[in-house]
Amino acid sequence: MKHIFVVNPVSGKGVIAKAYIPTIENYIKEHNLDAEIYVTKESRDGMRFVEEKAKTGEEIRFYSCGGDGTLYEVVNGCYKYPNCQVANIPLGSGNDFCRLFGKNTNLSDHVNGIPVKLDLIETDGTVAINECAMGLDSEICAKQGDFKKIPGVNGEMAYTVAALYCLMGKYKNRFKITLDDTEVYEDDYLFCYIGNSRWYGGGYKAAPNAMPNDGLIDVVMVRCDRGRLGLLPLIPKYKKGEHLDWDITNFKRAKKVKIESRNPAAVNVDGECAYVTEREFKLLEKAITFVVPRNSDFLNMLNYTTDVV
Repeated sequence: MKHIFVVNPVSGKGVIAKAYIPTIENYIKEHNLDAEIYVTKESRDGMRFVEEKAKTGEEIRFYSCGGDGTLYEVVNGCYKYPNCQVANIPLGSGNDFCRLFGKNTNLSDHVNGIPVKLDLIETDGTVAINECAMGLDSEICAKQGDFKKIPGVNGEMAYTVAALYCLMGKYKNRFKITLDDTEVYEDDYLFCYIGNSRWYGGGYKAAPNAMPNDGLIDVVMVRCDRGRLGLLPLIPKYKKGEHLDWDITNFKRAKKVKIESRNPAAVNVDGECAYVTEREFKLLEKAITFVVPRNSDFLNMLNYTTDVV
């Protein structure tokens, strides 16, 4: 198998990912690994490069060396190709998807990791491995990138600052949410989170029970029935994942989610943001082979007869 390390040089504020390259080079040399390193040049360059390699049909393990944005590009570049696997070395500022597997940067644990089949969420021609959302939290995601540029502001702090900023503007949307073409909910919502995994925003536990291999999407719908000041005390509880029992929260599981908005609303797909009035999200079951680091606690949760490749 070929090993290809896709390094985003701006991850970790342009320091952490670049500093990791010598670690990769030394490992390749010491273990005589059939491998190469590719340093991305601009946004979407990683996706383009990965797909070009994936199309060759060669068995390849791609290592996403960066943050959640880098992982998004690597996954979208290769998920259609069964000859490919994806590993995630967390070198960004948020690293939300890998929290379920442990923030492990030990290269040997990834090279010798366990390949498992995980679900994806398809929407508008792209896929998310971690999460999708519409509403206030997506507005926050769109602003989070601006605050990350401030020296000393990490992913978690940037999300919190962006949340306070966005609460001063438009903070609710009229959504019609349809689950599996049968259940319909219509109300004023703060947001609707569509989770394949648990965390986003640099450590906000939006879907505390989600598992990316259970064949279901965790849908967290949070209604808006109060003003800005009434929402502020909820932020720390939401961060800890203590929101599923709120009277304004409706938690469901589904395989397909459709959201219609009266006005353009922000949509977030693994950190990629846009404005739409309608979007559909569909589960792709066991759609990618993901390499879980050796010694990860996640391995204890697996059914080795169905999940492990």
